[in-house]
Amino acid sequence: MKSHSALKIEKLIQKGVKIPNPQGVEIGPEINIDRISGDGVVIHAGCKLYGSSILILRGTKLGYEGPVTIENCQVGPQAELKAGFFRNAVFLKKTSMGSGSNVREGTILEEESSGAHTVGLKQTILFPFVTLGSLINFCDCLMSGGTSRKNHSEVGSSYIHFNYTPNQDKATPSLIGDVPRGVMLNQRPVFLGGQGGLVGPCRLEFGSVIAAGSIFRKDELRPERLLFGGMGKSGNIPFMPGKYYNIKRITVNNIIYIANLIALDHWYTHVRSQFLSDDFPEPLFDGLKEKLDMAIAERIHRFKALSQKMSDSVRAYQDHAKEKKNESNLVLQQKKELYKRWTDLEENFKSHRDTEEKTSLRDIFLEKVDIGIKTKGKDYIAVIKGLSIEDKNAGTGWLQEIVDSITAEALKIIPSFT
Repeated sequence: MKSHSALKIEKLIQKGVKIPNPQGVEIGPEINIDRISGDGVVIHAGCKLYGSSILILRGTKLGYEGPVTIENCQVGPQAELKAGFFRNAVFLKKTSMGSGSNVREGTILEEESSGAHTVGLKQTILFPFVTLGSLINFCDCLMSGGTSRKNHSEVGSSYIHFNYTPNQDKATPSLIGDVPRGVMLNQRPVFLGGQGGLVGPCRLEFGSVIAAGSIFRKDELRPERLLFGGMGKSGNIPFMPGKYYNIKRITVNNIIYIANLIALDHWYTHVRSQFLSDDFPEPLFDGLKEKLDMAIAERIHRFKALSQKMSDSVRAYQDHAKEKKNESNLVLQQKKELYKRWTDLEENFKSHRDTEEKTSLRDIFLEKVDIGIKTKGKDYIAVIKGLSIEDKNAGTGWLQEIVDSITAEALKIIPSFT
């Protein structure tokens, strides 16, 4: 008697899926083969598919460079997952990942973004065209910038986004570019040079270039800057876990990051949803929204965990702070506010996700998108790139209003951070 896997493989071959070595492929019993296209899909030996929400669209190639394990991922047309482990992530049209990839929860690769070999991603969002080199760990960040495959944001090989602190928290998301301007696909690319690192939480402006070999620890919100650093000076000073001297920067950057994700949620809901087609069917859109929900939930969870540490941090700071009294009092006030007002902060995030406020800028922008679809069809990249500067400014203004509103209301809740 044939196994469930063998029976499903037979049916996939019958519908046109190319499986050169059927005995070397494993299909979980929960897989719905109707969610796997028979048009140009190739599944090489060593591939394992699990999860009832798996979606694989036309022209996708799995496992050309080595074994692939996929669990509950949605894979758009003409994508290539060449080798590695992929779970609870979504890959849009013409994305690719090389051998040794490890791509996990809450990760979104938008059109034509890619990674070479041995790249680790989790809670990572890459906008169209963003390119990652090899031997990279790039978790907990959003990267935008660039206008095409020839003019794209890039992360050099052997790069790391440092996303775990000595205080054992992950309230460390980095915003590279932003959502309101990044979605318009008309911004200067960002370049992060190889053999370097970015210490989260960090914000970088479009056009930023970090020289190879540099470890960058600050925000840079001025455009068109070349950032570089040599070897750090040596030192040996006391370290007391839990003091959080820079709690203002950490808090503000987390608020702005979450606000950008919520703006992206509105973009997906009102703009991306207009592009449903054979290449972007509803199950792929649902996967996109699901992964963004994961990303937002993760960031709020990590931010909450940080806030709950502030009570102990106050005691540590009082015991060991050596600053002047007025400086010490401000930091203590900030920590107390973050701890006591967390519930209000969380409600602020929730209310902006749930509220569907119409704005004139949004309506103007959506009208222009509709005209673009009628002219160019449901080609997302072509329509967005074809909008006029005035139309893009309207769309950016709408999304920036969301970011600014969330941020302003959050800082009203914790006024000592202003």
